[in-house]
Amino acid sequence: MKYPLQYLVALSLVDRRQDDLEDEFGDLPQKIKEKKEHYKELESYVKETQKVLEEVRDFIVKSKKALEELKAREEKLSKQQFMVRNNKEFDAITREIEFARSEFNRISQELQLTSLKEENLVNVLEQQKQEAAEALKELQEYERDYELIATNQNDELKEIKEARQKIIEHLDKHTLEFYQRIRNTHKDAIVKVKRNSCTGCFSHIPPQKIIEIRNNLDKLYTCENCGRILYPEDLEIDSEYIL
Repeated sequence: MKYPLQYLVALSLVDRRQDDLEDEFGDLPQKIKEKKEHYKELESYVKETQKVLEEVRDFIVKSKKALEELKAREEKLSKQQFMVRNNKEFDAITREIEFARSEFNRISQELQLTSLKEENLVNVLEQQKQEAAEALKELQEYERDYELIATNQNDELKEIKEARQKIIEHLDKHTLEFYQRIRNTHKDAIVKVKRNSCTGCFSHIPPQKIIEIRNNLDKLYTCENCGRILYPEDLEIDSEYIL
């Protein structure tokens, strides 16, 4: 083959086959993406709850220790009351005892509420872990389906890659970029002219332009309506470049 147009047609056929393989995945890539995001979100909830639960349990441990210390202090102060020498000392110790009892009651109430909070957090965490595990299971099932399809396609994808490389060696950078820009909008970036129409958008192609396309294979012509590259129906492509 001697014209870039011929290699572009061959390239489009290879790319079309690759598109067909990608279509075999269906919406699996999107589902996997969504499931990953959902799983990450659930995992973040688990970590957040675990962090709060750790803080709650730390508070419980410290509160129990504080209660033990307050109880011991009250007992110690109560014994000291019998050893005072005057009313002033007795009143001072009494105030300390009352303060210790007040703190004991306050912390006891907080501890009771916090223990209920701990129980609720444990239940919430268990539910969150279960939901995260189910989400992970669904994600792994989708990933297994994806890997199965990908494995079955490995050999053909290798052939496509080799065929594509063989073709693009005959195309300059500008031509490739031009083709790729169109392909970003239309998967079938290059289409034939058939029955005086673009087979991409079915717009009418003027007879004079069709003649120019046939007689100037060294140039690239595009459809004025859709922008796809056009080639004549009778353009020959060497079989060695066709999968």
